[in-house]
Amino acid sequence: MSTVAATVAAPKGVKLPIYMDNHATTPLDPRVLEAMMPYFTTVFGNAASRNHSFGWEAEQAVENAREQVAKLIGATAKEIIFTSGATESNNLAIKGIAEMYRERGNHIITQVTEHKATLDTCKKLEKQGYRVTYLPVKADGLIDLEDLKRAIDDKTILVSIMYANNEIGVVQPIEEIGKLCHEKGVLFHSDGVQAVGKIPVNVIKDNIDVLSLSGHKIYGPKGVGALYVRRRNPRVQISEQINGGGHERGMRSGTLNVPGIVGLGKACELAGQEMEEESKRLSSLRDHLRQKFESTLDYIHVNGNMEHHLPGNLNMSFVYVEGESLLMGINDIAVSSGSACTSATLEPSYVLKALGLGDDVAHSSIRFGLGRFNTIEEVDYVADKLIDVVQKLRELSPLYEMVKEGIDLSKIEWAAH
Repeated sequence: MSTVAATVAAPKGVKLPIYMDNHATTPLDPRVLEAMMPYFTTVFGNAASRNHSFGWEAEQAVENAREQVAKLIGATAKEIIFTSGATESNNLAIKGIAEMYRERGNHIITQVTEHKATLDTCKKLEKQGYRVTYLPVKADGLIDLEDLKRAIDDKTILVSIMYANNEIGVVQPIEEIGKLCHEKGVLFHSDGVQAVGKIPVNVIKDNIDVLSLSGHKIYGPKGVGALYVRRRNPRVQISEQINGGGHERGMRSGTLNVPGIVGLGKACELAGQEMEEESKRLSSLRDHLRQKFESTLDYIHVNGNMEHHLPGNLNMSFVYVEGESLLMGINDIAVSSGSACTSATLEPSYVLKALGLGDDVAHSSIRFGLGRFNTIEEVDYVADKLIDVVQKLRELSPLYEMVKEGIDLSKIEWAAH
């Protein structure tokens, strides 16, 4: 890789490596850690112990966190079920509703760019005899409401559409989707992991019946999440997937992770207080990053609808550069590429392919996830470094040279070898 060794020095005040992958996980906010600490040490009771103060204190902390989570999404505390994270929440929501409403129908609708926690759950249900419709997305990543309307039939029991996408940051028309579901008497679940705490989410206004969320995407701890389950208009019933002592209103058994739950509650409280300011700041950092790329490089484009978009997300394709080489060239910056390393193959991202991008363009994509602790100095360094590496890699690329000379690559007949 010496050919693309970076010549961009880190400015004063920028500590390397730089973390810019906040859709994957976020650092724990120090204020969250502070709230959690007592529950690792002195307040160690089991929240289900009803006979002494150790249990009562733990239960009080859990109920306080329930209020904090509910407040952030416009729900009531009794509608919040604590889980081990959003993967469990998605499984509980989709399998739990499928099982509970089996008499009513066996048809579920989702869409192709969902997180694997939703897609794989639906695939499992297909093996058990459920019918699943996977809606396509348009080139900008949004679903077509007309497609959804056509897909709903008299056997449809559930629609599951994510609020915001983890790769391309597009925000689906949730309120309209929920309205359509309610008109047809179908339950609506949304995976809200990337949206909750980043943009305003209100389960009543958005017509959501069941919503998944996670702690570690909002500067809270890993291994804790929640599921909102609507209690009225309609009252949603969910069949528990983990059997035991009937904790969490009989929907999710198991001793509660008190420190984690306290952390999730505090993270939700902070997100609610700081969302407006934070989203403005992240949008401007994101726009600054994009503008730096667009003013210097050609043959790049943004993936996903930028009007309906998460503040901290930028997914860009740097065409005629291989994504993996690009990542190696910027090895002091943590970002994600448009391909997921699976055992033997470098498969391009299924999300980018669903937008209609070719493998070559998908492979040249980088996802930047800006977060609470990123600074303008870091953004400048990342932009300069990336531009430097892209230019060096393109100097080595015969394809880029041919395109610059006006040769249409699609008309070339490549010799087999």
